[in-house]
Amino acid sequence: MVSESGREATALGTRNPEPGTLVIQTAHLGDVVLTLPLLQRLADADGPVDLVTTPDAAPLAEQHPAVRRVIPFDKHGADRGLAGFIRLGRRLRATGYARAVLPHGSVRSAALACLAGAAERVGFAGAPGALSYTRRVSRPTAGHMSARLLALAGQGTAPGRPWLQLTAGDRASAATWLDAHGVAEPFIVLAPGSRWGTKRWPYFAELAQRLRHPVVVIGGPEDQTLAATIVQAAPHRCHGATGLLGLRTSAAIVERAALVVSNDSVALHLATALDRPVVAIFGPTIPAFGFGPLGDDPIVEQALPCRPCSSHGPAACPLGHHDCMREIDVSRVTHVVEARLAGIS
Repeated sequence: MVSESGREATALGTRNPEPGTLVIQTAHLGDVVLTLPLLQRLADADGPVDLVTTPDAAPLAEQHPAVRRVIPFDKHGADRGLAGFIRLGRRLRATGYARAVLPHGSVRSAALACLAGAAERVGFAGAPGALSYTRRVSRPTAGHMSARLLALAGQGTAPGRPWLQLTAGDRASAATWLDAHGVAEPFIVLAPGSRWGTKRWPYFAELAQRLRHPVVVIGGPEDQTLAATIVQAAPHRCHGATGLLGLRTSAAIVERAALVVSNDSVALHLATALDRPVVAIFGPTIPAFGFGPLGDDPIVEQALPCRPCSSHGPAACPLGHHDCMREIDVSRVTHVVEARLAGIS
């Protein structure tokens, strides 16, 4: 899903007469989706927050009512290196934030909060950057990650859904694309990609052949080759949108889907945030880490003694077999998809 962050963030450097809260969340796209309820809780208590995040994730928050200003941190581009990092820190310091909240917990985020001059720095105890925090919060070990993060606002109850707000423009863009490609409702979204190769279920093409509904395949530019294989498997019902749509337009397509079938990836978290039905396929990671779907959405996984092998999924199977995904057969997923569709029809 391509970023649509065409809108420039408001320039920093003017001191805020009422310094507020700065949230630093520069992790992956899915992590930013799961942080949105925390932003809302913080804003409900003390007013809209400023958010430092990656350029790719910026569109997720730019229209959010809890966010006053999005500050892109392009750590691989304009802000790369020590000089760029210090420049951003000085710009943040000029705003005069009273508090920084650090859901990511990295040393880099902690250092940026210190450079920003925030007198109060709140994060989870045990995080890599925790030594610099002025207040350390016990990290919850149960529940969905969107609810666990709320502990940083002093509240850990599950957030209401939907928590991702889309605009009329987002929905119009999605409608235009769907109409142009003749995609009739109800349709199914397939999200075969993931940042980590081991989290990609290898049989999405075979699943597409068995589905009876129209299919839209979403993902980023890096997923185009994978998506082309799926579209070719069922060319009369499958439509590829990978790498062609902005992040918010892709989210608006997810919002209209009858069902989303996804690996442990940002698409799963978008569907969760938009309160859409999901079938989630898990391999090297497990839902107990807090990144599964909510409610009664089914999870398909294979019980193996080597699972989980990491918290986020490694680039390659440590044992070389990838059985956690390869042993989840197409018939099983097809049955779960059909049962979930029957349950919402």
